Amino acid sequence: MNATQLINPFSLFFASIITSNILLANFLGMCSFISISKDMKSSNGLGLAVTVVLTVTTGINWAILNYVLIPLNLEYLRFIVFIISIAAAVQMLEMIIDRVSQALYLSLGIFLPLITVNCAILGVSLFMEIRGYTFVQSLVYGLGSGLGWWLAIMLLSAIRKKTDKSKIAPGLQGPGITVITIGFMAMAFIGFSGMLAVQ
Repeated sequence: MNATQLINPFSLFFASIITSNILLANFLGMCSFISISKDMKSSNGLGLAVTVVLTVTTGINWAILNYVLIPLNLEYLRFIVFIISIAAAVQMLEMIIDRVSQALYLSLGIFLPLITVNCAILGVSLFMEIRGYTFVQSLVYGLGSGLGWWLAIMLLSAIRKKTDKSKIAPGLQGPGITVITIGFMAMAFIGFSGMLAVQ
């Protein structure tokens, strides 16, 4: 049993939300994060979608890696296989959202299919493999990373709603103040890194 397998899933869960937030510690998945965070409803919908996809695909990719690729000595195919499983999960989620909430489907627009190529989704599966997590740890890490992504986009959306009504220097309006805000958010989240960390 290696050191990562001794990590408590409870600690792993909270570390992946706060101190090792996939967005604010690793800066993965920034394009949809910045684009969609202008609207609270869309941010909430995309955050939920990313959380579901991260949790499902991390578990699927762990099973494929450990029960198919490693026994058959096909680890070199993991990038392609991970991307295919992510694309399949996103396609299923897209069809479900289209049936359940047409308004949310239209508000997410092109960013829903783009979850497939969201580097945060692939990054979590690769971190799971590199760190040698067990199946339970992988599911917990996927869920925690998704909830961390969701928390970050909702916080940024709320802050952007406030900054839109604030007096900001003309040179900083729009993307400038957004990037500065993300930097301060990252510092705030990483400030707790002495308490919990994911290795």
